[in-house]
Amino acid sequence: MSKAGADEGGAGGCGDSARQLEAKDEKGGTLLSKLPAGPGWTKVSCPCCFSERVEPLVVVKLGGKVGPETKRWLIKMIGAPQKDGGAALLAHPGEDASGDIIVVSAPRCTLLRAAEELGLCKTYRSGDMEAFSYNDRDNFKDSDNMEAFLTLAERQYIVKYELDGLRAQKDLRIPGLPESRMLQKRDNIWQKLSSAGVVVDTFPLHNRKKLKDLGEAWYSGNQLAQPLDSVNDYFGSAVAFYFSFLDFYTWSLLTPAILGLTISYFSGEAQKEMVDSVSGSKVIINDDDSGPMISGHMLQAMFSMIWSTVFMELWKRRSSSLSYRWGTMNLAERFAEPRPNFHGDLGVNPVTGRMEPLFPEWKRDLRMVLVSVPVVGLFLGLVVLGMMCFYWGEAQVKQLHKDWDSLLSQALLYIPSVLHIVYTNMLGNVYRNVAQSLTEYENHREESAFENHLTAKILVFTFFNNFAVLFHIAFFKQDVPLLRKRLASLLIVSQLVNQVTEVVIPFLVDRFISAPHRTESEDDPQEDKFRNQRTLPVFPGLFAEYIELLVQFGYLSLFSCVYPLTAVLLLINNITEIRSDAYKICNLFRKPFSPPVANMGVWQVAFEVLSFVSVISNCWLLLLSPRLQELCREGGLTSTNVLLLAVLGEHVLILIKFIMAALIPDEPDWIRKKREQMEYTSMQALKEQKLQPEVS
Repeated sequence: MSKAGADEGGAGGCGDSARQLEAKDEKGGTLLSKLPAGPGWTKVSCPCCFSERVEPLVVVKLGGKVGPETKRWLIKMIGAPQKDGGAALLAHPGEDASGDIIVVSAPRCTLLRAAEELGLCKTYRSGDMEAFSYNDRDNFKDSDNMEAFLTLAERQYIVKYELDGLRAQKDLRIPGLPESRMLQKRDNIWQKLSSAGVVVDTFPLHNRKKLKDLGEAWYSGNQLAQPLDSVNDYFGSAVAFYFSFLDFYTWSLLTPAILGLTISYFSGEAQKEMVDSVSGSKVIINDDDSGPMISGHMLQAMFSMIWSTVFMELWKRRSSSLSYRWGTMNLAERFAEPRPNFHGDLGVNPVTGRMEPLFPEWKRDLRMVLVSVPVVGLFLGLVVLGMMCFYWGEAQVKQLHKDWDSLLSQALLYIPSVLHIVYTNMLGNVYRNVAQSLTEYENHREESAFENHLTAKILVFTFFNNFAVLFHIAFFKQDVPLLRKRLASLLIVSQLVNQVTEVVIPFLVDRFISAPHRTESEDDPQEDKFRNQRTLPVFPGLFAEYIELLVQFGYLSLFSCVYPLTAVLLLINNITEIRSDAYKICNLFRKPFSPPVANMGVWQVAFEVLSFVSVISNCWLLLLSPRLQELCREGGLTSTNVLLLAVLGEHVLILIKFIMAALIPDEPDWIRKKREQMEYTSMQALKEQKLQPEVS
């Protein structure tokens, strides 16, 4: 990469030669370089930030009508020191002043100060992870080499973090724009430029060499282990935590899969049930009274309750170890800036004393009560309508099979389930867009509040949409064969639909529609290669992926006792899911910005809630076990006594669940000690900072 520092302020002439922008580093990567004089990167104000190479991290795409004077002003704002209202970043104009991109990087001091603001932990000279402190930066390993000290994802996110934080220190007129677009004091500059059409897009750049190496180690070979550290380095901790959870969950399915296969093979009762679910008719298998006291049905139900608890507790331990290793254990909680789409009347924020848009809480609550809740209720009603249509169709094909009794009528038995699964998937896709619009309409100030309300809407609907019919069949109809057939249909059809919609269709669209328009050669200007990256679709996030895993986990923990092969089918699906998801994020979408995270956030809570509900579900399904019903009849127990015993057993199992959760700590002992050491070190550093003014 290039030296940073020759272009005066970065706002002078923007250059005219694209050939001056390309160079090759010692590893063969294409880089942006600067001539000894003339156009290039903006000037760094700190001597320690001077570098022989500048790494292009982010591209800012400008609107088609943005003039050279506006572009020069924007480059100057990006490169100006923070005390002067700038972002203290490095900016390159691209090919010339009339070009529609600005390439952005970050100098050492800006990266280090942002690392402290974000609360990142890095390796100290002692070899331990410590909360990074800018004043103590020289004692941290590799703090003079940003490519080794911070991951690529962290460096790119810091650029976005600084750009999003740009605020006008006084009333400013943007050159080349009308007076109506004038910046008021404390206005968020990046939001204003986006709304004015000056900034069309901001996206991080792929590093083709690193991406190729990651792909070979991740989805191209025959290796079973995922390169999670490399994923964290390239895509960030949010993506790495998802793939780590997917990996942990997939291999945790081995135990229930083996148990399910064993029960299916050795249990005569399970074999009869499996044949019934496939054929759609009752098959009589001669059975005697010498069967075991505990059936496969009962064993699977008990195991599911224990497995879901142990799985979540062990995941929390693994999650804490990963957050320590990736330096996100001590993330700082900051008073959040307003999100870009937040709007309101300009006023003084009572917390910060800054001028910013204000929106009354009562208006937001009114919008939620009068608009969001009724619309969500409407979609839940559509779920119920679909369920009623499913039951009607089920009754019709059963009657048809009874009248015809042929292979065709037997195949038709699955049509209502398949149609209902397609209906629920389509309804779920429509609802996600509606939930996004509803949450935007509620006008939440912080990004975290927006995400929490959106996630809550999606989770409520997802639970109802995917599990309502199963709970109704189990709890009200008490039709175990129908429940088993429905679950088998869900597991097979849903996974096929997901694989087609998530991988096959995007691959075909990319291969035959998008890719021909992105053809590039080694001789193409570097700016054109950057622009090509923008032609890829925006990464949709991990929302749908977590929802898919949550639904899977629900099928397994809530209902697998009626279909022992549930874990087997999920294991097969997830082994391919790891590679298909890895291929998607590497090849089919733009590289996403990834803020550092310490865990899965609200998704971890959602999985724990399902784990708790599994106790209630499996206790009820135990009552439907033929073996247990036979034992109750032989013992002379009335229905009331059986129900009371079930409630008592449920409470005992819930108590056991809480005891197990308490006995398995959420984090390993060595992690707990490291965290306490970090907290102690931070407190000592704060005391020293408070004492310094007094001493001076």
